[in-house]
Amino acid sequence: MTPAPPSSSRERDAIDASARLPVLAFFFSSIFWLLIGSLLGLVSTWKMTCPALLDGQAWLTFGRVRPAHLNTIAYGWASLAGIGTGIWLMARLCRVRLQQPGLLFIAAVFWNLGLLAGSLGILGGESRSIAWLELPGYSSILIFAAFALIGIWVVVMFFGRKPGAVYVSQWYLLAAFLWFPWMYATANTLLVWQPVPGPAQPAINWWFAESLTSQWFVPLGLASAYYMIPKILGRPLYSNSLGLLGFWSLAVVSGWTGMQHLIGGPIPSWMGAVSSAAGLLTCVPVAAVAVNLHQTMRGHFDLLLRSSALRFTVFGAIAYTVTAMQGVLLAWPAFNSITHFTDFTVGHAHLGLYGFFSMVMFGAMYFIVPRLTGGEWPSAAMIRWHFRLSVAGIALLFGALSLGGLLQGLALDDPDASFKTSVEFATPFRWICGASGFLLLAANITFAALFLKMLFSPLRGQSGTTRPASAEETDPTNP
Repeated sequence: MTPAPPSSSRERDAIDASARLPVLAFFFSSIFWLLIGSLLGLVSTWKMTCPALLDGQAWLTFGRVRPAHLNTIAYGWASLAGIGTGIWLMARLCRVRLQQPGLLFIAAVFWNLGLLAGSLGILGGESRSIAWLELPGYSSILIFAAFALIGIWVVVMFFGRKPGAVYVSQWYLLAAFLWFPWMYATANTLLVWQPVPGPAQPAINWWFAESLTSQWFVPLGLASAYYMIPKILGRPLYSNSLGLLGFWSLAVVSGWTGMQHLIGGPIPSWMGAVSSAAGLLTCVPVAAVAVNLHQTMRGHFDLLLRSSALRFTVFGAIAYTVTAMQGVLLAWPAFNSITHFTDFTVGHAHLGLYGFFSMVMFGAMYFIVPRLTGGEWPSAAMIRWHFRLSVAGIALLFGALSLGGLLQGLALDDPDASFKTSVEFATPFRWICGASGFLLLAANITFAALFLKMLFSPLRGQSGTTRPASAEETDPTNP
């Protein structure tokens, strides 16, 4: 592939200046929802072991707090962080300034208003009780309208790019911004606005739930990783061909994997079989990504000690591989029959959304925000604590849910064991999950404090240890 023309420092600065308002708005609001979602998640986790906790108010019951947590994390933190990162990456890679950035800022405002109304609606008892679509209808319309403006903006920017090769990250970004409105509108139409007959609804619901991860969060996360790792290292990506193999194989198989959640349920058997096959085939895009990024990093792992952005991004990339391999296990019918209704699948979802996507987004923000504000991160020590607390929280959460879920499933599969036995197996591991919630909340508060200091610090352009020389813009193939 022919390298893109090199970008001058002046051109990059102009692009960053044009993106400053909307990108910082998306980042600021995403961190707000991260804190809200983390607090709701902590409450819902502890209510699994202490059901009487905060039971005096209806809006604090598990059936309301849990979906509010999931939606504020998915549509608040993750989606808004991904959109902000995606806008900045697309502008950089297309080498064009954002035109009328105020309209993107307005879109961010409407998205947040829609999510705020929807979250309050869920806590008020207006949840639609459809997995990942619990937000009330009035909230979904506002979010969809806001995203339509954002998606159109990204597509226009892509087709208005300056001459040069299309980078791998751009393929993932363009796909994500086209896939999300299609699947979000389709799922809402068929399940909420014009509901299809009941037997078809579970299949559509799980198609959307799996696609939300594999065709929205995964492309955004991989786009960031494919940009950040070569950029920080100052060297080109190992193989563009491997990058495109990973992209197209993901595009072909990822939309078919949702039916594995309904294996043995009231759906045609061919759906479960196709979904299992697709789940096994996901090892192709995963292997392509893992080899490509590892070979790009090869011989430069020492930079992980010096670059916070690289450290978070590489951890997220490793978590992506682990998550995907766990997904292959879940697609295996014999294993799925044991873990299907257990905490094991919950741990899988948490590792993907927090271990992979969130850590990659943290890495992206550590790289992008200094270029938007013209300053340095105020404390290298706080960044290190953010990383340590995050890793510890993720490890405890994933380990407890996976091991506890496996034991829970084995007990459920044992005809001589009672249901109570399976609950007793899972209980101590849920206590560990509750402890991990405090670690993750502490990590997120640390990051929020760093971000606020960065935005409102009066000092600009001072040298520091949080933006090392390895993060300079030296890769000529990566604008």
